[in-house]
Amino acid sequence: MPKIEQFEDLQSWQKARRLANCVYELTRQSAFAKDFELRDQIRDAAGSVMHNIAEGFDSGTRAEFVRFLKIARRSASEVQSELYLALDQKYITAEQLKAAYDLATETKRLINGMIAYLRKQM
Repeated sequence: MPKIEQFEDLQSWQKARRLANCVYELTRQSAFAKDFELRDQIRDAAGSVMHNIAEGFDSGTRAEFVRFLKIARRSASEVQSELYLALDQKYITAEQLKAAYDLATETKRLINGMIAYLRKQM
C-alpha cells in the first residue's frame, strides 16, 4: 500500500469531497436555493466533513487527527439529518435524498475505518 503523504490521498477525504459537491448541486435547485438558512447550513456541514479530515491530517498527532475525524463524522450525520428536512420541504426527491445519504454513509464508514486504524497505532 502506498504511503499517504497528503490529505488528498485519503479515500475518506475524496468521498467527503464528492458529498460536498453533491450537496452544492442539490442546493442550487430553485426552491432549495431560496431557503438561505437551510441551504447555508447543509453546505457548511458538507464542507466541514472534508475540511476537518484535511485539518486533522495535518494536526501533528494521531490523537488530534482522531478528534478531527470525529468532528467530520458528526458533520456527515448533520448532512443526513438536513437532507430529511429538505425532503420534507419538497426541495429534493426521495431518490436525491438516498443518493446523498448513501454518500454520507460511505464517507462515515471510511472515517470510522481511519479512526480504528489510528487508534491501533496509539
